Amino acid sequence: MSVMDRIKAEVEGHPIVLFMKGTAQFPMCGFSSRAVQALKAAGATQLHAVNVLEDPEVRANLPRYSNWPTFPQLFINGELIGGCDITLELFESGELARMVSETQAQ
Repeated sequence: MSVMDRIKAEVEGHPIVLFMKGTAQFPMCGFSSRAVQALKAAGATQLHAVNVLEDPEVRANLPRYSNWPTFPQLFINGELIGGCDITLELFESGELARMVSETQAQ
């Protein structure tokens, strides 16, 4: 399976996927940590985190897949939402909680 197929399988296989540095329990950068905190505060119980530090192929190819250059990258229902800044903006507006609750209602 190609790395692009593996990325696609991750994105399509889980309602909420965060490609991040580290894990949800042990984030390895501040941006990833803040994104995880926002998702948890928004009620995300089914967060699937992919540690890009453990998979250099995913780390190298995800920006090509998503057309987004930085990490973390949040996908909800297969759609790229964005990075840390966008995740925090959506959290502050209440929009992230709505998006998360929709994934958990399915």
